[in-house]
Amino acid sequence: MVAGCGQQSAPAPKPAEPAKPAEPPKPAEPEEIRIGSWQPFTGALAAGGAMNKEGIDMAFEQRPKILGKPVKVIFSDNKSDKVEAANSMARLIEQDKVVAVLGCYGSSLAIAGLNVSEKAGIPMIPDASNPLVTEGRKFVTRLNYQDPFAGKVMAKYAVDKLGAKTAAIIQDVAQDYSVGLAQFFRKEFTKLTNNPNSIVAFVSYNTGDQDFTAQLTFVKSKKPDVIFVPGYSADGALLAKQAREMGIKTPLVGGDAWEAPELVQIGGKAVEGLIFCSHFAVEAAKTDKAKKFIDDYRKKYNKDPNCYAALAYDAYNLVADKLEEIKVVDPVKLNTALRSTKNWEGVTGTISIDETGNPVKPAIIFQVKGGKFVYMDTIQPW
Repeated sequence: MVAGCGQQSAPAPKPAEPAKPAEPPKPAEPEEIRIGSWQPFTGALAAGGAMNKEGIDMAFEQRPKILGKPVKVIFSDNKSDKVEAANSMARLIEQDKVVAVLGCYGSSLAIAGLNVSEKAGIPMIPDASNPLVTEGRKFVTRLNYQDPFAGKVMAKYAVDKLGAKTAAIIQDVAQDYSVGLAQFFRKEFTKLTNNPNSIVAFVSYNTGDQDFTAQLTFVKSKKPDVIFVPGYSADGALLAKQAREMGIKTPLVGGDAWEAPELVQIGGKAVEGLIFCSHFAVEAAKTDKAKKFIDDYRKKYNKDPNCYAALAYDAYNLVADKLEEIKVVDPVKLNTALRSTKNWEGVTGTISIDETGNPVKPAIIFQVKGGKFVYMDTIQPW
């Protein structure tokens, strides 16, 4: 059809707009908040797992609800085994659907399991100090200081307080924690003594070894001023007993993994005088929050809290606070909130997390006296 002059053609009808695709339904909010904790409850590092659980249990009793929802803490035994560590982490994430994982104690175990949590995007707060635990990781946040700092602290203490000019190191070559701490101590000790030959003996053993006489015989022949043993508490106790039986009176110093009752239970009088670093001390607690934690812990367990219970207590409460802050049960948003922590007051100190997922905190120095861990000093980062 041709329109005549002055005539207007009728406007073409607009094509119908395509129907918008229906938005996928939002996942329902869980009726309970599930928090996992994978610990070595059996095996060589079981003492550490038990200490962590005490802190988490008390935090849960005091705070059983978050965002008005009941909390379910699901504990999983990694059996002090690297393969089982990865498996138990997978069960917590895939079967139990946890929003975060607390623990575990022990760097080698943590490293074995964190690849699973990283891939799944589930935030993890381990009680492990090796740098590899957080290096290049996006979903790991740590509340305890790292081995590089602990190694520097103990080397500085040996040189400044004990007057050591030479040292021997006896490391557990099967544990990342021990190997890392040994290296950081050696680096700082040679720097402080300005002597590249100041480490006069560097020997190794394997987790589970019971006889250290070969290592001690070699160390004794080198006559060091101090012996650094960056292993776990049971090893330290056995090694100290055998050293004293061999007539070695040289001061023994260790890392934060010595803070466990079994150090004294196994070592007895042989561990008197041992010196080690830690993350928390009743005597150094200054805030009302820390003092209340100590009082509550004494009432519940009839003993003083140690650093691992305190760190685990802080880990539970930090997750709870961040969930209350973001107001949603979302592991990715929770992780962002955890990694953005600034000036959060825990019982182990005021905590800010840096871009690598680590805190900057002072170290506590203990010495075994009269079968107890006696507070000696607080070393600030430098």
